[in-house]
Amino acid sequence: MESTNQKTFEVSEIQLSYKSKVKASLRPKISSSRDAENILREYWNDELLELQEEFKMMLLNRYNKVIGIFTVSQGGIAGTVADPKLIFGCALKAAASGIILAHNHPSGSLQASQTDIDLTKKLKDGGKLLDIQVLDHIIITNEAYYSFADEGLL
Repeated sequence: MESTNQKTFEVSEIQLSYKSKVKASLRPKISSSRDAENILREYWNDELLELQEEFKMMLLNRYNKVIGIFTVSQGGIAGTVADPKLIFGCALKAAASGIILAHNHPSGSLQASQTDIDLTKKLKDGGKLLDIQVLDHIIITNEAYYSFADEGLL
């Protein structure tokens, strides 16, 4: 008689973990779009700001303290992909309560495109289902920034 303990199928086991390298007491608190923009600029490559579009996200805990910054994608001159699965997968793994989305416009324009607006709405709606609040979406240029929250678009 054959053993019934033998595995018929090989499948990967999924394991989640997150470990911060920054003590909770040292994490910066976000109180405004300016706070978020200042921190995001520290993690942006100035040499690519006017050359290549990037999409990043800031992850926050319940007290709006920064858990981390994640680069979602790097694209070309006119766009990049912001995959909701990557965004929320990262947020869930870090047990984030809120996120701030950010991307740059190499053209220097602070005008939010319809694609930017639609993506923000889609991610805000997805966040509601997961209890992850989309707090802002910031467009960064070499000279200034644009906040969806400040402009009433969230």
